[in-house]
Amino acid sequence: MESLEQLLSKLQLNNHIELTDIPDLDLYMDQVIQLFDNTFDDAKRHEKDKVLTKTMINNYAKGGLIPPIKNKKYTKEHMIFLSLIYELKGVLSIQDIKLTLSELIESSSRSSEELQAFYRHYLSLSKRNSDKFHQDCTDHFSEVKDLLKDENTMNPEHIMLILTLINMSNIYRKAAEKLVDSLTVQQDK
Repeated sequence: MESLEQLLSKLQLNNHIELTDIPDLDLYMDQVIQLFDNTFDDAKRHEKDKVLTKTMINNYAKGGLIPPIKNKKYTKEHMIFLSLIYELKGVLSIQDIKLTLSELIESSSRSSEELQAFYRHYLSLSKRNSDKFHQDCTDHFSEVKDLLKDENTMNPEHIMLILTLINMSNIYRKAAEKLVDSLTVQQDK
């Protein structure tokens, strides 16, 4: 098994589209895709995986996950929403993403500055989460090594670490889903 540091460095945990990465000019779809490819290409699990495609962007637009596009150009606000969708789509359904982002989409039409401030806060929290994750993984790795140090029949550390991380992932996913479900309850009131 590769070292924990090697594994964590491959995850590209702090790979995000920063506001400074987004040009002040509106972009055409091919430029949007190129920006996402350049930013997230190293984070793909498989070489053939696509970060973002024209079909995805069109589906997000048709589904109301991003504000309406004007003159086939995408604004800084569109980039923010596409970046958030990129983060959410690994865990949530498209319907849950729409529900989660609906208030932001609605308020973004009134204030681009508020959306950008929200996104800056998200990026800051994301950085702190990555740091916490790094420490948690180090702790999990140590716990697994200690727990299995007397095992002589085989070396199950790799499997146990996978199971531990999946367990933590499931706990966080379930908590996020419950929060999304609470949005549904709030909207029904």
